[in-house]
Amino acid sequence: MLVLLPQLATAFDVNITARDPRAVYLRVGDGLMSNGPYNRTTNPLPTPGVGGAVPIIRATVAANQVGNGTPVLMTTPNNPRTTSDWDNYQFCNSGQVYVGGFYRATNASTGNTARLTYSAPAFLQNGTGQTIPMSQISWTTSGNGDTGAQPIAAGSFSSTSGPLTTINRNQWRETCMTFRYANQNLVAAGTYTATVTFTLAQP
Repeated sequence: MLVLLPQLATAFDVNITARDPRAVYLRVGDGLMSNGPYNRTTNPLPTPGVGGAVPIIRATVAANQVGNGTPVLMTTPNNPRTTSDWDNYQFCNSGQVYVGGFYRATNASTGNTARLTYSAPAFLQNGTGQTIPMSQISWTTSGNGDTGAQPIAAGSFSSTSGPLTTINRNQWRETCMTFRYANQNLVAAGTYTATVTFTLAQP
């Protein structure tokens, strides 16, 4: 939900062992991983789960700064988990949202990539029906210890759906998203909310 969102890491792109059953796993924020981290190779093997709190991203704008065009860094008031499920490395920092997962399969005939996409409403809305365009929300990406390009490029919710990245067969990818509110509109006081859904799918 968006509310007005000296050691090196192993990598943000990692090749994983192919095994059945074919699976995709996506974690946004907290997520669940039993017997982790995922790079563990002894029994019991790690098992991704379903669940975890939905991360909340919030921007608070002072009354005398509304619409002045100065971007506002968004925070994560429910403090989602910031360690990697790959190796438990402290990959993200407070205020960021961890996004990571894998596509695993033993048979190339099932397809070589999975696609990560988002869907979002066109507007954030308050309780009286006033709105803010979702395009006012943008993001950058990073990861502690990373020096190269991130799996998810910087962008914004400029449309109601769009691609974020792809994950190759038997690959783990992860990044940390930092959100900002552009603060370009004069809007009435209130709490404006919207829900964005991330989907990792392999046809």
